[in-house]
Amino acid sequence: MASSAFNTGGSLPRRQFINRVMGALLCLSAAVALTPLLLVIGFILANGISGINLDLLTKLPKPVGELGGGMGNAFLGTAILIALASLFGVPIGVLAGIYLSEFGNTGFARILRFLTDVLTGVPSIIIGIVAYTLVVVPTHSFSAVAGGVALAIIMIPVVTRTTEEALRRVPNALREASLGLGVHEWKTMMYIVLPAGLGGIVTGVMLAIARISGETAPLLFTAFGSRFWQDGLGNPIAAVPLQVYKYALAPYKDWHDQAWAAAFILMMLILILNVGVRVVTRSGFQKIR
Repeated sequence: MASSAFNTGGSLPRRQFINRVMGALLCLSAAVALTPLLLVIGFILANGISGINLDLLTKLPKPVGELGGGMGNAFLGTAILIALASLFGVPIGVLAGIYLSEFGNTGFARILRFLTDVLTGVPSIIIGIVAYTLVVVPTHSFSAVAGGVALAIIMIPVVTRTTEEALRRVPNALREASLGLGVHEWKTMMYIVLPAGLGGIVTGVMLAIARISGETAPLLFTAFGSRFWQDGLGNPIAAVPLQVYKYALAPYKDWHDQAWAAAFILMMLILILNVGVRVVTRSGFQKIR
C-alpha cells in the first residue's frame, strides 16, 4: 500500500527529497570551492597581520640587519608598471577587439582570434623572456618600460577577447538604426556601439589589470627590482611581487612579516578589482537591456 502510494501519488515527496539532496550537494560543492580561497586569505592574514602598518606603504626598505622600513617604492613601482602596461596594451586590445567584432568572419580575423587564444595560455615566464629579448637586450638595461611591455603582452589577449564579446552583445538594431539614418559606419561604431559596450570593455580592462598585478616571472627578466624610489622609466623598478619573492627567500623574520603583509594587501587589491568587475558587468548588462 505504501509502496503503491510512493510510486504513484507519492511521487511528489520523492521529487522533493531528490531536490533537497541535490540542493545540499550544490551548496556543499560551492563551500568546497570557496574553502581554498578562504584558507589562503586566512593564512596570509595570520602571518602578515603583524607587518601591516603605514610604514609598509610609505617607507623604503631598510638595509640588511636593520628592522623596520617598508615597501613604498614597490607599491609605487607596481602602480607605474600597471599604468605603462595599460598605456601599451589597452589601445591595442580594444582596437583588435573592435576588428574581431565587426569583421570577425574574415580569414584574417579567424587567425587573429586563434592566435589571441593561444597567447592567453602562454606561460608568463616565456613572455618575460620575449620582452627581455625585444627591450632589455637592445637597450642594455632593465627598465620600467621593459616591465610594462611584458605586462602589456599579457593584457592584450584578455582585453581583445572581452572587448569583442562586449561589442557582440550590443543589439544589431542600434547599428541598423544608425546606418538607416545615413550615419557613416565609423561614426556608428564610435558614437553608438562603443558607448553601448563600454561597460564590457571596462570589465575587460579591469580583469586584465587584476591578471597582471601579481605577475612575478616576467618582471624578473625586465624590471629586475630596486630598493630605491623610481627615478626614471629607463631604470630598474621595484614591484610588490618581486619584493615579496626576494623577501620570502631571505632568512630574516622581519622581511618575512613584510612579505606576508604585502602579499595580503596585493591580494585584497586584486579581490577588490574582481568585485568591481562584477559590479561593472552587472550595470553594463542593465544598460544594454
